[in-house]
Amino acid sequence: MSQFRHYAGSVFGGLGHLLTAYCEAKNLPVPEQLQRIQHQERFDYVIWRDLLEQLYQLQPRTGLGLEIAEYVQPKHLGIIAYLALSCENLGEALARYHDFHRLIYDGSPLVVEFSPPYASIRWEAPEPHPTQLTDEIAIALMVQFLKLFMSKDSVHLHEVHFINAAPKQTGIYEQYFRCKVRFGQPKTQLLLPVSEALKPLKTGDHTLQQLLLQQAQALLDQLPNSTQLDQRLQHAILTGLQKNQYQLDVIAEKLGLSVRQLQRHLQQQGTTFQQRVQQVRFMLATEYLKDPHLSLQEIALLLCYSEQSAFQRAFKLWTGQTPQQWRNNNTTYNS
Repeated sequence: MSQFRHYAGSVFGGLGHLLTAYCEAKNLPVPEQLQRIQHQERFDYVIWRDLLEQLYQLQPRTGLGLEIAEYVQPKHLGIIAYLALSCENLGEALARYHDFHRLIYDGSPLVVEFSPPYASIRWEAPEPHPTQLTDEIAIALMVQFLKLFMSKDSVHLHEVHFINAAPKQTGIYEQYFRCKVRFGQPKTQLLLPVSEALKPLKTGDHTLQQLLLQQAQALLDQLPNSTQLDQRLQHAILTGLQKNQYQLDVIAEKLGLSVRQLQRHLQQQGTTFQQRVQQVRFMLATEYLKDPHLSLQEIALLLCYSEQSAFQRAFKLWTGQTPQQWRNNNTTYNS
């Protein structure tokens, strides 16, 4: 990431909560500027850069960005976390990250290239003087998220490159990334063996997934004669919505049924496929609305609506309220 004094980009608001979580864990005073942006969906990139510099002044140390990244939770990354947690392997997650990375960092363009035997993930800095702190936290957030929440095994990196000159204590970086870290390079990038991209990801035991599945089970409990097929259907719709693969024929194939067989089963339950999809959409919508940093447009995208207005109309039919009204009445914001 670059030092953008005149850049009007923005970052995801959840990153402000990440900095607050770090301050609280380290018993540091929360900067006034950080307090002001706590419940904003997004805030200016220059504020993010300045906040990092303020934290560095409070606690000057090599590898500060690496330390901050250790406190990342899915809620700090928003829509990318929700999307990535539905992916089946690391390569698919990287593709999602590439497609939506500007929702976290609306700054340097992200480039993902597969040139066997390595995949290169790099940031193209629009200015010639990126800061080490903003660069390292960008890479560390990605790696930490993969390590903690997605990969069944350790993520094995090949090398990490930074444009900036080497600090006095480079060992901190090699210990964190567990690979060779080079400074003074032409590009800031992470090199990953292509074989790592095929690794399956864990999702079923993740906190967010468990929460959503528990909610889905609660919907099932409302059915008069819930069966194992209903549980599989609910799960297929839940994960299908996160991948935009929730159509009737796709779900039927996942369940090993014909479309007619699935329709007949739902008819016996006194419901339709569209009604079941809408039930799951409503459950997901209420969970996403509890995240103050997800915009209504992003929530509509997560629920596979082509337009935000379509989501708003559906939500008003479900609850009699607009999504924003429901959010205001039902959400207590916590960091």
